[in-house]
Amino acid sequence: MRTILVGKLLKRVRRGWMWNQFFLQEEYTGSDYQYIGKLQSDQDHGNGLVKYVLSGEGAGTIFVIDENNGDLHATRRLDREEKSFYILRATVVNKRTGQKLEPETEFTVKLHDINDNEPHFSKEVYTGSVPERSDIGTSVIQVTATDADDSMYGNSAKLVYSISQGHPYFSVDPNTGVIRTALGPGDMDREQREHYQVVIEAKDMAGQRGGLTGTTVVNITLTDVNDNPPRFTQSIYQFRVPESSKSGSPVGRIQATDRDIGRNAEMYFTIVSGDGMDMFDISADKDTQEGVITVSKPLDFEKKPSYTVEIQVQNTQVDPRFMSSGSKDMATVRIAVEDVDEPPLFDKASYLMEVKEDAAVGVAVGSVSAMDPDGARSMVKYSIDRRTDMDRVFNVHPGNGSVFLLRSLDREEAAWHNITVTATEYNNPRQSSHVPVYIRLLDINDNAPTFATTYETFVCEKTKAGQRIQTVSAIDADEPSTGHKFFFSLAPEVPHRSNFTVRDNGDNTAGILTRRASYSRLHQSVYLVPVVITDGDYPMQSTTGTLTVRVCTCDREGNMELCNAEALSSSPGLSTGALIAILLCAIILLMIVVLFTALKRQRKQEPLIISKEDVRDNVVSYNDEGGGEEDTQAFDIGALRHPDAAAALEESAKQRRDIIPTDTLVASRDNGDVREFINQRVLENDCNPTAPPYDSLATYAYEGAGSVAESLSSLGSASSEAEQDYHYLSDWGPRFRKLADLYGAEDSDFS
Repeated sequence: MRTILVGKLLKRVRRGWMWNQFFLQEEYTGSDYQYIGKLQSDQDHGNGLVKYVLSGEGAGTIFVIDENNGDLHATRRLDREEKSFYILRATVVNKRTGQKLEPETEFTVKLHDINDNEPHFSKEVYTGSVPERSDIGTSVIQVTATDADDSMYGNSAKLVYSISQGHPYFSVDPNTGVIRTALGPGDMDREQREHYQVVIEAKDMAGQRGGLTGTTVVNITLTDVNDNPPRFTQSIYQFRVPESSKSGSPVGRIQATDRDIGRNAEMYFTIVSGDGMDMFDISADKDTQEGVITVSKPLDFEKKPSYTVEIQVQNTQVDPRFMSSGSKDMATVRIAVEDVDEPPLFDKASYLMEVKEDAAVGVAVGSVSAMDPDGARSMVKYSIDRRTDMDRVFNVHPGNGSVFLLRSLDREEAAWHNITVTATEYNNPRQSSHVPVYIRLLDINDNAPTFATTYETFVCEKTKAGQRIQTVSAIDADEPSTGHKFFFSLAPEVPHRSNFTVRDNGDNTAGILTRRASYSRLHQSVYLVPVVITDGDYPMQSTTGTLTVRVCTCDREGNMELCNAEALSSSPGLSTGALIAILLCAIILLMIVVLFTALKRQRKQEPLIISKEDVRDNVVSYNDEGGGEEDTQAFDIGALRHPDAAAALEESAKQRRDIIPTDTLVASRDNGDVREFINQRVLENDCNPTAPPYDSLATYAYEGAGSVAESLSSLGSASSEAEQDYHYLSDWGPRFRKLADLYGAEDSDFS
């Protein structure tokens, strides 16, 4: 088949050419269908028997074909930007039979582009920045526009950029859309102008007349560089500050300005010269960028009433491109010190005093001194803060500050005393100051050494002479500067034949040694060893400590097995006085038994009042224990020994028998018949109608002079136990045999 495709501006071509393409101009605005071309088949002889059939994209809707002659038309306006080409298929059939006369042929309809789209930028508004004082041609930002027209067909999509607003500060590359600075560093100053608005145009058709144009806005900001130094707002500043201001107290604020912003405007201040460099400090307030002057050392109006300093300010961040001699600024600051009423000032921050612990009351320990620092020089009085001296051990002279003793001291109770002395102005008592006073007590040797502990010492019955049974040491409350030195020895009052001895080891200890080879716990179970302990300080102090040694039964290795009960107790043993006291208690109990026996016998006699109606229970109790036979204070034995002398007082005593006569009877050296006297008095009491009635009891007793034990009263005992002789205990009988065994040993056994 030979098909001829006829299109606009096309001629008949041979079969081997690109016959299967049609071209259609977009955006057709005519009222009739737009003619595209003509399809013609070799089977069409013009007799009307051939029918042309169209299929494919848009067939029947966008594209139609005349079935009789093959003319192809577009039914509506087409937009290349929506769809640039369409693929269609065509064939011919016999109208009568419906058979295809030729195979189906495919062809393309392409749309020719026209410049119907203007350029569009990717953003409506661009934002860019560039440092101030940048060189000419510094890139700021790039803008980009696009055109929907066909860039392969003509110049419809070829764009050219231009700047319509922003001259003469910026320029734009016409091909790339890169915006650059157009002025030099001196003209691009942020401090003069910071924000710029630039309008960029993009024009198609390569910028020729008749092309379409798109625009965009670019907001450009100049960023800050540190090209401006800080400057003080004043050349001279004046401030006033009270002399009582503490360290760190603010004096005033100095203001400096910087045209730069952000970190480029940060600044710091320094004091570079002046007579107040050591008295004041300056620092920058991070929020306000002000210089804050503060006090660094105590001020004194009386010493210096004013100061002058030179202050320097500069940026913390310096740009080397703009660094110059003018990057710093200087200002003068004058500070006047105001006088205030100040409290007294001590010449020392604290005082250390020393005094011996045996110092007498009233002795001066030391002195403090304070004065009014003001020009008036007010008088000062001193006192002690009693909260620091509750026991009132010290006092201070109110006029001269001398500290002296009110009470005696003892270093062993308190080695240090810490008190506070107050100085107060006479004219203004509210102005006062305090100072600590530390008083150290110096030691003197006023304490004797003692045993370091309570020793539990024992000795075996079978031992060796010279055997060490105990090592003792000593303690002393004193603290000599050269250290303690103790000496030990046996007490000098110990008999020459002592059972133990003391050996000084020379190292502040001593050993207790035996002096014989055997001991008997049945003979003596406890020994008392007096040890003299002497210190080596001046004045020398000594004391005697008694060491209790128990006698015990031991095994072959020397381990204790058995000790007497009295030796096991914490007490050293029963003394002679204790044994005598036990005997006295036994005798008193015996006398109480005799008294009860006498009372029973008295009850067998007829009562004074027989009548049952006269019942009286008045009991007169006499409880005078007395002090023994030699005690004549509680009972006058003279009345028994001299009946004739006592008869003179008989009549006066008959009226009130219960009253003791006050006159003292004089006893003679002759002993009368006391037994006869007692019997006579008993008879008189039985027959006397004026005697105390009822249940009163008058008792007379006489021991006699024939007692085997004689008197057991301690009043007649010897003053020294060493002089007593206890051999008479063996003559008292079996009941006193134990005492005879205990107290019948040799004197040497008790050392």
